[in-house]
Amino acid sequence: MPSTGHSRGLAGIPGYTGESGPDGSAPGYRARRTLGLRVEARRQLTRRRTQISLGFLVALPFILVAAFSFGEPGDGNPQTALVDLATSGAANFTVFTLFVSSGFLLVVIVALFAGDTVASEASWSSLRYLLAIPVPRSALLRRKLLVALGYCVFALVLLPVMAYLVGGAFYGWAPLRTPLGGSISGSEMIVRLIIAVAYLTVVLLFVAALAFLVGVYTDAPLGAVGGAVMLVILSNILDTITALGEWRRFLPTHYWLAWTDVLGTEVVWNAMVRGALWSLGYSVVLLAWAWWHFERKDITS
Repeated sequence: MPSTGHSRGLAGIPGYTGESGPDGSAPGYRARRTLGLRVEARRQLTRRRTQISLGFLVALPFILVAAFSFGEPGDGNPQTALVDLATSGAANFTVFTLFVSSGFLLVVIVALFAGDTVASEASWSSLRYLLAIPVPRSALLRRKLLVALGYCVFALVLLPVMAYLVGGAFYGWAPLRTPLGGSISGSEMIVRLIIAVAYLTVVLLFVAALAFLVGVYTDAPLGAVGGAVMLVILSNILDTITALGEWRRFLPTHYWLAWTDVLGTEVVWNAMVRGALWSLGYSVVLLAWAWWHFERKDITS
């Protein structure tokens, strides 16, 4: 049978034999080269929500400084100790910034990065085209998750770094003062802050996994982000009900403030280890659930 012009054109491709691969793929097709991490990272960086979220984290320390400039010194009440110590130096300002943002702001940002990444593709009707390139479903989820987690980690590092620099510029570089009256300085102070940020990163992995799971179930990005945030709020509400007793320890948010144990004379690890293990356990289950569902999902949008 005479060859067509199209075949003659393909014959010029090195290694082309005129036959498809063993899996039926086109000549030269490599699944691992579709939708690379750099491509996905650039795509997410150009998103307006990514730029606004990271920009707000940069601006937040300046907003807090402006708020403190209009206030008056605290009265030393132990319940507001972190607020009273916030302007005593860069380290304390960083601790205060983490304290006020970890309960809600960072939850929303992590849920936004992780929950929006797949749901937005479905809402734009571009998910089926990505799979038709074809990008393997497992590879699509893996790369989107890795990029989303990368931006989450970047956000969780960006905020304390900016808080430390802004706090130092406005309040000086004094040692970290603890609510118990002690102080921590030098490299030990930096290590304590790194431990606090690392623990928050591990704990918020649960939020990312939860938002990612909701995101593969829906084509509404706002629903994915809002659903994850509402479930976290529900967990926080249940954690305040003392009638639940020991059952509260099983809630994923029960140990979220355990990072404040770095402010003592010595670091207390018990609560942080429990919180990290619970977060990792929940995250593994939620991500496995997301993979199981997406591999079987009928992509029609």
